[in-house]
Amino acid sequence: MTDPDFTVISTALARPFAPLIVEGTHRASFPDRTNAAFICDVLLNQLFPGFFADNEAMRRSGLPSGLHGLFAELETQIRRSLRYQTRTGQQGGADIVDRAHALASSAVNSLTSVLDLLVGDVEAAFANDPAASDRGSIILSYPCIEALAIQRFSHCLYVLGIPLLPRMLTEVAHSRTGIDIHPGATIGKSFFIDHGTGVVIGETCTIGENCVLYQGVTLGAWNPTAKDGDGTMHRGQDNKRHPDLENNVTVYAGATILGGSTRIGHHSIIGGKVWLTHSVEPHSVVMTEEPKLSIRKRKEGG
Repeated sequence: MTDPDFTVISTALARPFAPLIVEGTHRASFPDRTNAAFICDVLLNQLFPGFFADNEAMRRSGLPSGLHGLFAELETQIRRSLRYQTRTGQQGGADIVDRAHALASSAVNSLTSVLDLLVGDVEAAFANDPAASDRGSIILSYPCIEALAIQRFSHCLYVLGIPLLPRMLTEVAHSRTGIDIHPGATIGKSFFIDHGTGVVIGETCTIGENCVLYQGVTLGAWNPTAKDGDGTMHRGQDNKRHPDLENNVTVYAGATILGGSTRIGHHSIIGGKVWLTHSVEPHSVVMTEEPKLSIRKRKEGG
């Protein structure tokens, strides 16, 4: 067996993504995945003090603590995100340090409005789930609260125009909870996701107030890569490809709702396993045909 030529292999491995690297070959060029998780941890600690790691535990683990720590880490990762954006030619690179500071300030200033929404989310969980014994148990053990806390804050970053980092934060929540909510999604007050595993909510989705989703629901895109006549594929919010839910909509387990022109009218119920690609009027109930069951006697010993 021939020994590997480490120089040749190293060069070949680096080649496809070399144009994206900002400053040399080290990962410090980019927003850091580990530090994105740190931001989520400090964020949760600030929004729900005492329910997640306390400040002493965070110091022992090397995490930045308090609002000052959150601000400092945000500023660093936003600065790296802006440098990456400049490298990929999406925007000019002037005044990155000042922009990062201003954006981090705006993000931290949004925390009180994020908390107001989360209080409503906890109340929605308590109102909709008879298994919830008290509100503290919801914060401690319901995956939707962690996912919504991170998404609602990430949405603020997204609206501020911060590249890359908002998606990294929501992917931390996705990996921890099984709930995948794009930071671009706009979610109204008092939102509850029961159980949550396998829920997917796309970037251009809007959800009204007092809505409830169950596990396995997809609010997704229909023909997401459609192009204009000149072959251009619009991206982000310019490509409205995910559905809208008006107020007081309930979507049961395993339902799939697709398309940017699909709108679910207020006070509607979408049953489990429904596949829906068109709008429905308010106060609709959408169900699949009840499946026909076949029941037979097993042979003894079979």
